[in-house]
Amino acid sequence: MSSQPSSALPAIHWPPQRPSKRSKLRNGSVIIPSTGERTHRAFTLRPHTFFPRTNADGSPSHPLRETASRAWNWLNSPVGRGVIKCTLAYTLGSLATFWPPLSNFLGRPDGKHVVATLTVYFHPARSVGSMIEAVLIAVVAVAYAELVSILSMSTSVLFGKVWDMVVVAHALVLVVFIGGGFGFMGWVKLRMGNPLVDTATTLASLGIIGVVTKETAVLTGVFEDRKIVQILKMLVMGITITTVVNLLVWRSSAVDALRQSMSKASISLGDMLSLITRGFLSGSEDDVLSPEFAAASAAYSDVYPQMTKNLRESKFERYFLGYEKIYQLDRAVVRSMETLAQSIGGLRSAANSQFALLKEPMAPPSRIASPSLDRDRDPLASPPFSPVLRRTFSGTARSWGNRVPMLSSIDEATEDAGPAGDRIPIHRRYSDIPSGGSLPPFRHSSEIFELFIELLGPSMKSLAYTLSEVLREPPFRTAADHGITINPHFRHSLADALSLFNEARAHALQELYKTLELDRTRSASIQADFEEVAAACGHFSFSLQTFGEEMQKYLDVLDDLKFADEHRRRSWTWLKWWMNRPSKTVTLPYNTDETEPLVKPIKKAALPKGIADPLVQRRDMYNWDAAPETQKSTFVARMSQRILRVIRKLDKDDIRHGLKVGVGAMLWASLSFLPHTRDQYRHWRGEWGLLSFMIVCNTTLGAANASGWARFLGTMIGIAVAGVSWEITQHSAYALVPLGSLIAFAAFYVIIEKGKAPMGRISLLAYNVSTLYAYSLSQRVDDDDDDDEGGVDPIIKEILLHRLVAVTAGILWGLVICRLIWPISARKKFKEGLSMLYLQMGLIWRRGPLAILLRSDCSQSYLRSGEQAALQKYASRLETLRTAAEKEFELRGPFPTKASKRLMGCAKRLLDAFYAMSLVTQRKRGLTEGERELLKYTAEERAMLCDRICHVFQVLASSLMLEYPLTNALPNVSRSRDRLLGKIFAFRKEHQPDHLGIDEVGASTSRASSPGGLGRLAHIRVEEYDYALLYAYALVTGQVAEELTLVAKEIEGLFGVLDGETLLLQ
Repeated sequence: MSSQPSSALPAIHWPPQRPSKRSKLRNGSVIIPSTGERTHRAFTLRPHTFFPRTNADGSPSHPLRETASRAWNWLNSPVGRGVIKCTLAYTLGSLATFWPPLSNFLGRPDGKHVVATLTVYFHPARSVGSMIEAVLIAVVAVAYAELVSILSMSTSVLFGKVWDMVVVAHALVLVVFIGGGFGFMGWVKLRMGNPLVDTATTLASLGIIGVVTKETAVLTGVFEDRKIVQILKMLVMGITITTVVNLLVWRSSAVDALRQSMSKASISLGDMLSLITRGFLSGSEDDVLSPEFAAASAAYSDVYPQMTKNLRESKFERYFLGYEKIYQLDRAVVRSMETLAQSIGGLRSAANSQFALLKEPMAPPSRIASPSLDRDRDPLASPPFSPVLRRTFSGTARSWGNRVPMLSSIDEATEDAGPAGDRIPIHRRYSDIPSGGSLPPFRHSSEIFELFIELLGPSMKSLAYTLSEVLREPPFRTAADHGITINPHFRHSLADALSLFNEARAHALQELYKTLELDRTRSASIQADFEEVAAACGHFSFSLQTFGEEMQKYLDVLDDLKFADEHRRRSWTWLKWWMNRPSKTVTLPYNTDETEPLVKPIKKAALPKGIADPLVQRRDMYNWDAAPETQKSTFVARMSQRILRVIRKLDKDDIRHGLKVGVGAMLWASLSFLPHTRDQYRHWRGEWGLLSFMIVCNTTLGAANASGWARFLGTMIGIAVAGVSWEITQHSAYALVPLGSLIAFAAFYVIIEKGKAPMGRISLLAYNVSTLYAYSLSQRVDDDDDDDEGGVDPIIKEILLHRLVAVTAGILWGLVICRLIWPISARKKFKEGLSMLYLQMGLIWRRGPLAILLRSDCSQSYLRSGEQAALQKYASRLETLRTAAEKEFELRGPFPTKASKRLMGCAKRLLDAFYAMSLVTQRKRGLTEGERELLKYTAEERAMLCDRICHVFQVLASSLMLEYPLTNALPNVSRSRDRLLGKIFAFRKEHQPDHLGIDEVGASTSRASSPGGLGRLAHIRVEEYDYALLYAYALVTGQVAEELTLVAKEIEGLFGVLDGETLLLQ
C-alpha cells in the first residue's frame, strides 16, 4: 500500500515545473470597433501610451533652444495663458491706485488697493461657467456688505445721535452687525463648502471692516456714505475688470474642459481594463502592479475631481444659454462613467480572487489520489476546509517546496503552425478520455485556470480589446462647437463582441464543469478547492460581461447627447421657478421600504458628520426608556426631550462654527470701540488682523493650522518683496506698475502652475496692500490716521511692520478661537467617520447578499441603488479629513498618516468587493431549482457568516471609535466560511453518491435518496453551474475576511493588543 504513492510520484513529476515554452494563446475572432470587421489577427492588450516628440533628423538640440521652446510652449498652454490673464487683470486693477483718472473716480479716501485685491481673489484664470458663478456670488457678497454697513451706520445714528445712547449703539453694532453678520458668513462658509463662497465671505468681510471698524462714522454716530460709495465702486470695478479679461482674453469654456476631462477619464478606464484582463489571462499580478496600471489609476483619480468640477461649472454655461437638456445629458454621461469606474473596481476585485487562489499551496499527491478520505466521514462534523487542515496542508506542501506554478505570460499565436500549435489542448486532454482512463487529474488550481483560459481566453481578450478601444476613442473633439462624433460601428461591434463572448463563456463553463465532473479520483475537499477556482473564472468572466453591458448603456447616453447637441433648442425653463414642481417617480410593484437606499449621498462639499443621528438619538433616549414608571414624569420627560432636541440642532458643526466666528470677530472688533484700546487698534491697523482672523478661522483645526501657516509665510515673503520694490523704484508709479506685473506673474505662477494657492495669493496680497497702500498715502488721500506711517512721505518700514504685527495677531487669534471654542478636530472627524463607514458596511453585508435573492425572487439586490456611489463619496470626503488631520498637532504625537492611509486603502478595497458581489446578485434573472435548494440548504451557515462579518465590522469600528486595543479573541470569519463550504460539500456528496448517473453534459441527478437527511431532495436536478453562485459568494467573502484581517492588524499596530495579563481595574 505504501509503495503505490511512491511509485506514482515519478509519473506525476511532483512538484510540477514551469514549462520551458511560453504558453501561446490562440487568436480568436476579434471585432475591430472602428470598422465592425470580424477578423483573426495578432493583437495585444497594451495601455495607451504617449511618446515625446524628437527632432526629425535625430540630432540633439541646443539647451538654450530647448529652454526657449519649453517656455514658449508653456506660455501657449492653458496654464500659461491663465497666468498671463491673471497678470493682466492685476495690472489693470493696480491702475486704480496709480492712474489719476481712475484714482480720482474712486474718491479721496484711501484703500484703493482693494480693486487689485479683488482681481487676485476673483482671478480670471477660470472658465466662463466659473466666472458666471463667481460674479453671481460676488454680487450677493457686495450687496450683503453694503446692507450690513448701512444698517450698522443707521443704528449708530439712531441710538447714538438721536437717542443719545452711545454705549447701547456700540453694543448693538458689535453684537448684531459684527457678531451676527460675521457669524452668519461663517455659517454660510461651512454650509456651502464652496471655494468661491469662501472668497466671497472674505470680500464681504473686507467691505464691512472698512466701514464699521476703520471709519469714524459709526463711532461718532454720523451717517456718511462716502466710504460706502467708494467700496461699492471698488468692488464693481474689480469684478468688472476680471470678468472682461476672462471673456475677452483667451476665453475658456467649462464645456470644453468637461469634454477633455471625459476623454482623459475614458482613456484611463480603457487602460485599466486592458491591464486587468491581461493580468487575469496571465495569472500574475505583474500587470495590475505595473507602473502602467498605477499611472492609469492615478490619471483617473486626478481627472475625476476635475471632471466633476467642470460638470458643475458647465451647468452655469448651459443654463445661461438655455441648454438645460444638454446639461442633464452631460451629467448622465458622467454618471455612466462613474458606473464604469465602479465596474473596473469590481473587475479588479474578481481578478484579485484569482491571484489569491493561484498563490495557495499545491495539493500533495496523497491527497489527490484519496477519493475515500472523506466518504465515510460526517461532512458536518469537521469541515474539510478547516483552518487546522489548511495549516497542516500548507506545511506539507512547504516540505515539497514553496514554488507555486504560475501561468506563463501570454503571447499571440497563429491559428495554424507554431510551437504551441503542436500541443494537445488541455480540454482535449481532460474531456476526451474514457471514464476508466489513467490520465493524472488536476494537480493545482493553475491547471484549471489554464483550461479555462484556453477555452475562453481568446474571446475574453477579444472583448477586452473591443471595449478598451472604444474607450480610447472618445467622441468629444477639442471645441464644443465642433459637436460630438460617435463611430457608427461602435454599437454593432460591441454587440457582436458581447455575443461572441457570451457564447464562448457558456461553452467554456460547460466544458470546465464537465471536466471537473468526469474526474472522480479526488477527495471532496480537493474537489471544492477546484470548484472554487472554477467559480473565480466564472466570476471574472461575468464581471467582464457586466462591464460590456454597462458600456452599451454608456453608448446609449452618448447617442442621446449627440442628438440633443445636434438639435439644440433654447428653453430657459429654469427661470420659471414658480412652475417647477418636484418630479414624480414611477413606483414599481416591488419598491417597498426595503428598496429605499439606507445610505444617502453626502451633501456637496460637506464633511462627514461623525457619529450618526440614530446613534445620538438612542443615546439621548435610553435613560428615559430604562427608568422605572414611578420615576417617569410625562411633563418632565417631554420638556427634557424638546430642550435636548433644540440643543442637538444647535450642536451642528455649521452652527457652532458660525457662533464661534461671530464671537471671535465681536471680541476683536470691540478693541476699536473701547476708548482705552481704540488708538492702539488704529495705530497697528487692527482691521488687517480682523480680516486675517476671518481667513484663518476654518472648519477644522488642521485646516486652520494650514491656512494660518500659509498666511504667515506668504505675509513674510510679500512684505519683504514690497520693501525691496519700494526702495528700488523710489515710489515711482512708472516703475511700480511693470515691477508689480512681474511680481504678480511670479505669484500667479505659484498659484496656478504649482497649485499652492494660499501661499501665492497671500504673498501677492501682502505686497499689494503694502506697496499700493503706501503709494496712495503719498497722493495726499483723506486719512486721519496715517501720520504715524509718514503721511505724504510714507515710511515703508512702519507700514510693513504694522502689516506683519496685525496679520500675525489675527492669525494667532483665529487659532486660539478655533482651539478653545467648540474645536472641530479633523482627527476626531476622521476617526468617527471611518468608524461609521466600517459599521455601515457591516450593516449592509448583514442584509445577506444571497438571502435577499430568495426573499425578493431576484428583484432586489443587497446593495441598493445609489448606495455604492454614496459610500465611495463618503470615503473620498474622509480622504479630505485625513489630509487636514496631518496638520493638527497634539501632545499625544503626530497623526498616523501611513496607518490611516492603509486603513482607507482597505476600506476602498472592501467597497470594490461589495460592488463585485452586487454584480453577481443583481444580474440574476431568476434562480434555478438547484440554486434555490442550495440557498435554502445553506441558509443557516450563510446567516451565521453574515452575522460574523457584521460582528467583526462592529468590533473594528468600536475599537477605532474608542481608540481601545483589540483582544486576541477577535471573531474568526474564516471558520464560518469553512462551515459554509463544508455544508456545500455535504450537499454535493448527497447528490453524487457512488451510484450517481450522468444524464447530460454538466448535469447530475440523484437516483436514490440518502439516509443522511437529503432524501427530500432526491429528485432535484442540480447542475454543476448551480454551485457557481455560492462559490462566488465564498470568494468575495474570503476577500472581505482578508481585508478585515488587515484592518485588525493596523488597529493592533495603533492601539495594541489586550492579553490575559493586562491590568485594567485600577
